[in-house]
Amino acid sequence: MRELLRENIATLKPYSCARNDFTGEAEVYLDANENWQEFVGREDVNRYPDPLAAMVRKALEEVLGLPFDQTIIGNGSDELIDNLFRCFCRPGKDSVLLMPPTYGAYRVFADINDVIVKTVPLTPHFQLDLPALKRCLAEEKASRTNEARLKLLFICSPNNPSGNAFPLDEVRTICSLFDGIVVVDEAYFDFSSQASAVSLLGEFENLVVLRTLSKCWALASARVGVAIASKEIIAVLRSMKYPYNVGGPSQDIALKALKQAQRVKQGLALIKEERARLRTELAQVDCVVQVFDSDANFFLVRVTDAPSIYHYLLGKGIIVRNRSKEMHCENCLRITIGSKQENDVLLSALKEYEHA
Repeated sequence: MRELLRENIATLKPYSCARNDFTGEAEVYLDANENWQEFVGREDVNRYPDPLAAMVRKALEEVLGLPFDQTIIGNGSDELIDNLFRCFCRPGKDSVLLMPPTYGAYRVFADINDVIVKTVPLTPHFQLDLPALKRCLAEEKASRTNEARLKLLFICSPNNPSGNAFPLDEVRTICSLFDGIVVVDEAYFDFSSQASAVSLLGEFENLVVLRTLSKCWALASARVGVAIASKEIIAVLRSMKYPYNVGGPSQDIALKALKQAQRVKQGLALIKEERARLRTELAQVDCVVQVFDSDANFFLVRVTDAPSIYHYLLGKGIIVRNRSKEMHCENCLRITIGSKQENDVLLSALKEYEHA
């Protein structure tokens, strides 16, 4: 860990507030220069939130089995991704390995943090290219210097935009091959039947798993992401995060959602049912060339003319994503699985396009 961390992060003296040193409910709060008055009808917005989000993390342990002392909450997974770059990668020196096509924010955060991007593309069928990855890692290790090192490797599983999840054995192989930090982004894990990489944490100290409450738990606006890792990595992430990075209302909403696990489970079943129906219906539309298998709540769909169909749908008030510029995604649209009514509107518009 010492070798991987940026020196300034390894020696960082984190900002500490009095709330870090106190648990429970105090009678009088005079530590944080808050305004004791309430103006908007909520009791929790005039006070700073729990900086460690302890109640949310406890609920995550009880409901999802994510170990309390190995979790940290972020303002969405994006904050946690950015913080991983800031913890481990020296600007202008270190590098990150991506496997495109994948979540575009990884490259954006690399660029923001002035981190070099190396790539080992997925196969044309969106599978991990393990032989190419092994060669890349071996070459990097042989040429490594103190001035340049590959620090992070991202695996998005299920992958965005292709929608497929990668076998856990392949994730295990990558963790054993790479001596940097392996980040497995499981934003869409709940929609998949693949086992979680959380089960590998006991084997690999260099593993970080990301989850979110934005997708299956329907809290996209609340911005609640989770990182699960070794206690050492969690301690580092905690030392450099913003003091109150997830607001009180968001923590409260997360707690309420986690108490509704049965309803969420029922909602997940509905999405999976609609996923199966939508796949069948899309395959029968003339302008659809291929519907790729999906372990997520969206489909990557190859069509006859993606730009034309994308703009036609926009004209109908239907927003999808044109992914045609991504590797292996020529003429592909990414389509979220909506409600039955929303999906029917989409299907009708695609059929109308054929005759437009």
